[in-house]
Amino acid sequence: MSDLDEMQQDVEALLQECEKRLSAVEQRSQASNRTTESQKVNENATGKNRSKNRAANQAALDQLIEAYPQTFSRDNVRPLKIGIQEDLIADEKLARNRIKRALATYVRSIAYLKSVQEGVDRVDLKGEASGQVTAGEAEHAAARLKEIRDQRRQRQQEERRQERESRQKQKEERLSRKLEALVNKKGR
Repeated sequence: MSDLDEMQQDVEALLQECEKRLSAVEQRSQASNRTTESQKVNENATGKNRSKNRAANQAALDQLIEAYPQTFSRDNVRPLKIGIQEDLIADEKLARNRIKRALATYVRSIAYLKSVQEGVDRVDLKGEASGQVTAGEAEHAAARLKEIRDQRRQRQQEERRQERESRQKQKEERLSRKLEALVNKKGR
């Protein structure tokens, strides 16, 4: 067997190995694309609903701030009186569902949770002191803040992981194209 025949066999073996790898990459890519497409559809639908809900919640909160500027503020967030929801409903300036949306948005905000410190005065609808934050309430708010930070950290880690996977997939696709070009070049 001559050196030329031996080289030709080596090249053919290499090409076969390239074709196997190329097929494996294409199969993974197709499976990943199917999964990604269904995730995107779900995320778009969920994202639109979240955006609508967020906008409605912010609009309700804006109405609450406008109706009770002495109590509600984006700049000077203070803990609210226990039972303020019933006071708001009884006052009848806003619809019950708007009150619930606005209050939920307000008390779940980071600024509100940070304001809930032991011994700080709670405020009523007139902006006057009405009770104080207890140690247990302050601990609950601190725990909720920690949960939010942890969730954000996890979300960021997941986004970084997805970015790494995307870069790896792009790298595999580039390799696949190069291998395909090499196979096509050999076939000529």
